[in-house]
Amino acid sequence: MEHQPPAGSQQPGGLGYPAGRVVGWAIPEFSLDTSAPALRAAHDTARIWPFPSGSGAFYSWQPSHSLPLVAYPRRMGIEVLPATGRWDDFASLMVPRKPGGRGCVCIAYRNSSLDMPGRIAHMRALCDSEPGPGVLAYVDGEVAGWCSVAPKLTYRALVNSRTIPHVQDEDAWSVVCFVVRPGFRRRGLMHQLLEGAVGHAYATGAAALEGYPVDPGGGRIDQTSGYVGTVQLFEAHGFSRVRETAGRRGGKPRWLVRRELP
Repeated sequence: MEHQPPAGSQQPGGLGYPAGRVVGWAIPEFSLDTSAPALRAAHDTARIWPFPSGSGAFYSWQPSHSLPLVAYPRRMGIEVLPATGRWDDFASLMVPRKPGGRGCVCIAYRNSSLDMPGRIAHMRALCDSEPGPGVLAYVDGEVAGWCSVAPKLTYRALVNSRTIPHVQDEDAWSVVCFVVRPGFRRRGLMHQLLEGAVGHAYATGAAALEGYPVDPGGGRIDQTSGYVGTVQLFEAHGFSRVRETAGRRGGKPRWLVRRELP
């Protein structure tokens, strides 16, 4: 099903995202409210249109034509699904291919003391159980991105952090990182991943969702430092700033942002 933007709206430069199968959960009440202050403030960054009730998708995200982005072809399907039962897809994106290779395997926040075999075994176990360690983005059936989202208390680094404050941790979930495969970057996929993370957290009983993004302050942030996302990204999806943390990425401050669910 193709979703059309509201009457009178303009499609900047022909950039657009396909409707249908944008995320993996059909929770129509989570369609974004385009009148929300955070979305109005993000107008220069993105145009976000809600799908009609019952459409089976949360939202359609369309980048402003002022951004140096390349849109997906209009017929290309984008889907965000939980990693539960999808170990092979997670491993193809996150596990080093060469024997003896090094990498995070998205374990740094969970238990950084593990060696590579231990990291792989730990993440495989999480992918084999509920609620899983995060969500995967697929573009036309090909795994293209990852977002780590899980109960905050499962992230050892957050529980013990001296730089990230604690605000009503009970039943809170955390979004800690994004990974987008080369070839799919600079196309807004982090927006798809974040809204999919919101849907997954809500569907599995989270009371609130937190993030710890960097605030570039109108400047640029390098790709390595930007793995936590930006404040502007989170604000465009209904998150609010709670407190500036003592942490920094790329010399820029990180904020604790939060969205109550629903």
